Amino acid sequence: MDSSPLSLLPQDTLHQILSHLSLRQIATCKCVCKALSASLSSPPFLHLIADQSLPASLSLLALKPFDGHHLAPDSALDAFDLSENQWIRFSLSFLPFSSLHPITASHGLVYLWASPPPVLEPNNTPVPNSHKALVVCNPLTRQFKTLPQLGSAWSRHGSVLVGSANVVLVLTELAILYYCASNNNISNNNMNVNVVNNWLKFSSNLPSKTRSPILVLDFILTLCDVGTPWRSQWAMFKMKISDMEKTQQWDQVQKPEWGDVFDILKRPRLVKAGNEKKVYMVGGLKNSQALQSLCTTVLILKLDLENMEWEEAGRMPMDMYRRFLESTKFKVFGGGNRICFSAKKLEKLALWEENEEGRTEWRWIEGIPKDDDGLCRGFMFDARLDAAV
Repeated sequence: MDSSPLSLLPQDTLHQILSHLSLRQIATCKCVCKALSASLSSPPFLHLIADQSLPASLSLLALKPFDGHHLAPDSALDAFDLSENQWIRFSLSFLPFSSLHPITASHGLVYLWASPPPVLEPNNTPVPNSHKALVVCNPLTRQFKTLPQLGSAWSRHGSVLVGSANVVLVLTELAILYYCASNNNISNNNMNVNVVNNWLKFSSNLPSKTRSPILVLDFILTLCDVGTPWRSQWAMFKMKISDMEKTQQWDQVQKPEWGDVFDILKRPRLVKAGNEKKVYMVGGLKNSQALQSLCTTVLILKLDLENMEWEEAGRMPMDMYRRFLESTKFKVFGGGNRICFSAKKLEKLALWEENEEGRTEWRWIEGIPKDDDGLCRGFMFDARLDAAV
């Protein structure tokens, strides 16, 4: 950048030039060099484009590091631009932590587990910090905030759900942690509520470990295995966030008309839809009720939360499904009417999309960044310049 003619321009002139970029171009240009990234993230530039008619958000598919590994502080978040079919990298070097693990995103912000830098003893010997913190950041503006620290067990075993108004929940099999910047929704006057480093702690009271919990409006929805050690039997449970302090009890979501909807899918999981009144359930379609029944394809069901009726939303095409039969393990992730599938050593992603008119499409995403086992995990990230931490 120092040898570029751009470095000779006054900052306000450079900002005027950069203000003509689209949101996608801004996200791409931030990867060019540190100086250009700093200019695109500076408060004067953000103030200059605040009133411009840029798109509200840029829909991206962000990838997590694979299980058991974290990103180095100078690493980047890899994301796929679903409209332009190209990969974008967001630098995370502005975060002052020793390791990073992106986990989810909401309202234009990315949430990461992070390790504080090691503590130095009097002889300058570094002592690793056993605590973990949830960090929320906007990679476009380089703003970030650290939530109160938690023990490392929560980062290893907890599922993180994020709602509006800075509402964050961490779920495990035994407990739920709740954090809100204002804590206006739930008080801590009840004796059944514990406070852990400014997090409210509730008993989970579920029959088994949560599977693919999601946050829909002010409800937590999750699947649980209520079967036996020899045969799984899945059921859906829900709990209203505002009721956690009062009852800490889950209601099973079921109707007699549903029949065996939870028995026809192998290892089902929930995926949040773009419409808050709907939710997807994805799993392998069994060809019989036998204990070791093989699957014929991947089935996507959609539940209307208003009339509580299921309908089929999609089936993976056989030529695509055959590629997954070659792998013993695959992952499902997504949200907002997009569901992704990855398999070990496949080196590409299968994507299902549903548009606003209800039409669906299956396609491959090529060129995914190399991973040790090729089994990608990820989340949807709607990048925004106006998302404030």
